[in-house]
Amino acid sequence: MVTSFNSDNAMEAQVVSRERSFFHSRLNSPSSSSECNVQDVNTSDVEGKVKNRFLSIWNNMKYELNSVGMKLKPNFSKESPVWLLGMCYRKIEPPNPNSTELGTDVAAFQSQSELANNEDEGLEGFRKDFISKLWLTYRREFPILNGSTYSSDCGWGCMIRSGQMLIAQALVIHFLGRDWRWNPDKRELNYHQKIIKWFGDKPSINSPLSLHSLVRIGEGLGKKAGDWYGPGLVAHLFKKAFEDAAKENSEFDHLTVCVAQNCTVYIRDVFVECMGKSNNWKSLILLIPVRLGTEKFNTIYAPCLTTLLSIKECIGIIGGRPKHSLYFVGYQDDKLIHLDPHYCQEVVDVWAEDFPLTTFHCRSPRKLPINKIDPSCCIGFYCATKQDFLNLIETVQPIVVPPSGANDYPMFTFCDGFSCDAESDVKDFLPSECEYQNNTSDLEDIESEAFELV
Repeated sequence: MVTSFNSDNAMEAQVVSRERSFFHSRLNSPSSSSECNVQDVNTSDVEGKVKNRFLSIWNNMKYELNSVGMKLKPNFSKESPVWLLGMCYRKIEPPNPNSTELGTDVAAFQSQSELANNEDEGLEGFRKDFISKLWLTYRREFPILNGSTYSSDCGWGCMIRSGQMLIAQALVIHFLGRDWRWNPDKRELNYHQKIIKWFGDKPSINSPLSLHSLVRIGEGLGKKAGDWYGPGLVAHLFKKAFEDAAKENSEFDHLTVCVAQNCTVYIRDVFVECMGKSNNWKSLILLIPVRLGTEKFNTIYAPCLTTLLSIKECIGIIGGRPKHSLYFVGYQDDKLIHLDPHYCQEVVDVWAEDFPLTTFHCRSPRKLPINKIDPSCCIGFYCATKQDFLNLIETVQPIVVPPSGANDYPMFTFCDGFSCDAESDVKDFLPSECEYQNNTSDLEDIESEAFELV
């Protein structure tokens, strides 16, 4: 593995050095008793900034993310198809009717015209599609999280960031459509910026899906800033965040989040949630926390996961390696394509006019062998209409059963009824989904491959 330093890292190192020198000079300089309290506050503030800087630099070196537009050795095949949330991209060539590649059996659930149109775009279409996904990463120097001293989520907030990316994808589809593409050279006045603002890193009702809002909700479930958040808990955080957002923002009135219980989607519960007292269907974000193995991922579910990423209703999977969350959006062969939230960037004031958008989009997809993922994950789906939800049930039920004959162990199930205990405490779910395997070396699995898109 080769780690390179760019000018941004050098600049950060210089800033850290200056702040550290300032910190030591303040510690060693004499002061009167009347100045002690002010000095203590300033010292604590500078110390926190220095710590955040060091964590940020170390973290970015550790995960080989030296710049937003980093260039890494190309490492993907132009011969194999690339799937990205229901879209298939491949080198433009005559189709092979005898193809039996992993996951392509999803073609049985989609029209041939859909597949052909996607393939006609070629790998350039994949590039445009991928960079259009919102990339929400660690940030530093944002307003201190309530009840803590944290002004950065570096080192602990990766699962929340992965969840934000998954939810952002649902919002993009809801307001802009699945075919929307971001054009870096043209600033459009549409929901693109508004969606990013909803995730802005500040405690505000105008940013209902911010880290600050989610951490505040987590406090009610026994979590605090700096704690590890599992995929199941994050799903429940977003359910509550959408309920709160709907009270202040009418644009959330027509969206709802449902979370499966114990790997079961209760259909009648979904109907109640989506229709309420009226007959107007709310668009549905369905989150299904699952555990696909005990200590390690059970590879009998590998074709199930890849095929789910091939259907148009899927908005991705949050999971990753043990204690290292990732947002999975597609696959090629036996490797999952993901967005990594571990690159720590300076906070952006999303409420400033014409705020920069480039740090919210990643140009370099990364891949991880599917057999290295953690067994705990959460799968997301978006259904705009009631018929979409009914179609999802029909499409997904055969997919979630492993092809190796383990019919008694589907990834999750749909039940035509109400849950037995719809008001059960969320905490009952936490122990099993938070049992992450300890990773002996964070660098051990950095063979997660990356390829360059220019």
